[in-house]
Amino acid sequence: MTEGITEDDLISLCGKVGKILLTSGAETSRVESTVEYIGKAAHYDIVCHATITAIFVGTHNQSRTHLVKVRLGDWNLQKVDEINTVSRKFVAGEITVAELKAAIEKIDRKVIDFNWPLKILGAGFVSVAPMLLFKATWVDLGYAFFVGIFGYLAAVFSGAHVKTPYVSAGFGGFVVGLLAAALQLSGLATSAGNIIVSALMPLVPGVAITNSFREIIDRNTISGVVRAVDAVIIAGSIGAGVVIGTSLIQILFSQIGG
Repeated sequence: MTEGITEDDLISLCGKVGKILLTSGAETSRVESTVEYIGKAAHYDIVCHATITAIFVGTHNQSRTHLVKVRLGDWNLQKVDEINTVSRKFVAGEITVAELKAAIEKIDRKVIDFNWPLKILGAGFVSVAPMLLFKATWVDLGYAFFVGIFGYLAAVFSGAHVKTPYVSAGFGGFVVGLLAAALQLSGLATSAGNIIVSALMPLVPGVAITNSFREIIDRNTISGVVRAVDAVIIAGSIGAGVVIGTSLIQILFSQIGG
């Protein structure tokens, strides 16, 4: 099963596995355990240390160490699941090293995404769900569906054109706040607050918040705090966008009314 692979090749492969996992949203403990299980299954004494910005893969005797720089991107939990699946097959002896390498390369190149109609519908339904807790009117529930979609699209398209971090989340919040306040001030909606809270759901960094708590519980304090700070900044950007959007529309309506 492990014929035809050197220690250097295995360390390099493990570095790629760790990078895919970390950039796709896996917690550092999962990265370290997956890499070390692969090394053990290949009969090499591999050790891994993962942080939020780098992965160190080497041997216990420290004869070789491989550094992989990591820059966190968009979450892609399907890649995490696929890496876990192939690594478990390798550890169980169901696939060879060559098959593992081929599978890792395929997952690394693979672009996993949903089509636009499905993403738009998903954003709308996610935006509707919290409205059920507020006992909102059917009209407000319908508005939350469309406001959530517009906020999501604003965040996606602004993120594609503006490379400054956190701007896309803020712009999405701005559009949500603008539309929700406009609907209430025009008399079409009952509660702008309920619509805003619901329509922001597609923008909320839920995976980042969850992973930050998991990291802290696992005593990976540095990674956990960094993820938490990142999530707080995203949430702050969204909140600032909402405040600016609602304030702007209130000023416009007051001038029109005056």
